[in-house]
Amino acid sequence: MIRPKLPARLRSLGERAKRKPVEKPAAAPEQVVENKDLQAQRDRLLEKFTVMQADLGGAFYEMAIRDHVRLDVLTRKAAELQRVDAELLAVERLLELERSDAAGLCPSCGSPYGPAVRFCPQCGHSLTPSEAVPPAPAPAPGGSRPEVAA
Repeated sequence: MIRPKLPARLRSLGERAKRKPVEKPAAAPEQVVENKDLQAQRDRLLEKFTVMQADLGGAFYEMAIRDHVRLDVLTRKAAELQRVDAELLAVERLLELERSDAAGLCPSCGSPYGPAVRFCPQCGHSLTPSEAVPPAPAPAPGGSRPEVAA
């Protein structure tokens, strides 16, 4: 194979790149090593999601060019894709919770939040405990119930 001759300017850049090794940034010592099982599960789900998404698009394309679109098949495939996407999101949130100094997960949307946060940064749900509900008034003596106006 004959290699074309590079201009001098490009050759010098290539030689400089060979001489100077690229320094990798040092990892912060306080970084927590993520759970390897969760990482593996995320990788499997991401690969499955990617394949299913391509399959759904391919199925629709094939149906469309044949002018025979079956919505029931597409809906079934899309529902399965959505299930895998939700599972992937849950695993990614768990990994994010491990990575960050999160105080917990929002009870409404499941998003991680930091310490001393009063509202969820994702959905705005209040994270502070709600005030206790005042007790119902005690029944009137004599066993009679108060009348309700209609």
